[in-house]
Amino acid sequence: MTETVRPRHRMVDRVAAILELVARTREGLTLTDIATKLNYPLSTTQGLVNGLTATGYLDEHNKRYTLGMAPFLLNVMAGRRMVNVPIEELEAIHAETGLITVLALPVGGKLFYLKTVGESMRYQYLTENFLPRSLLRTSAGWVLMSRFEKRELWSYLNSVRPEEQVYVDDFLRHAGEIAETGACAAPGIAEGGGVDGVSVAVEQDGATVAAVCVFGRPEKIAERRDELVEILQRHRGAHTE
Repeated sequence: MTETVRPRHRMVDRVAAILELVARTREGLTLTDIATKLNYPLSTTQGLVNGLTATGYLDEHNKRYTLGMAPFLLNVMAGRRMVNVPIEELEAIHAETGLITVLALPVGGKLFYLKTVGESMRYQYLTENFLPRSLLRTSAGWVLMSRFEKRELWSYLNSVRPEEQVYVDDFLRHAGEIAETGACAAPGIAEGGGVDGVSVAVEQDGATVAAVCVFGRPEKIAERRDELVEILQRHRGAHTE
């Protein structure tokens, strides 16, 4: 792995942070709110917010800023659609497996749960608050990373935190098989302890865009490993395009 870490850009990071912060609110934020929450100078924040508003990435009403329509329009222009896994599909998987079922997608080197089915306060909390998870410490992350282009994968692996380096070799040993099958079963690396998972890739327009996962106690997941892979792959046929 000789690929260097993809460099970050301070201004781009600030713009991205503003957009994400504002997107997490329904009522909007004032300029002072944004500067305070992100610990940015007020003058810098004002310049960035003005530029984002002028280009449609933010909307302003009564001195409060909300996400504009430009991000949506860019996806329409690119021909992208929302990840096509209806909640009914997740409910069907949950009913058949009896396990917590989630739809996960990667954004900026992190994993986010977009939908959750099942009685789990933890996973509902992670989903409803769009809290990032580690790609390296989730079965869904392994599925998604296995489909990364090599340059992107090497760059990501070279950037992981020291405490996560121990998982890199484990992932690389299994990456080829996972990429070929589109499934990762009971890797024993789930965050939070006490749970393990089985995940399969979701493909759309020829690309892997997300993963569907089920979670449970490690011993139960290991015992039902092959059964769960079969169930998820069978349902994957209903939402793979």
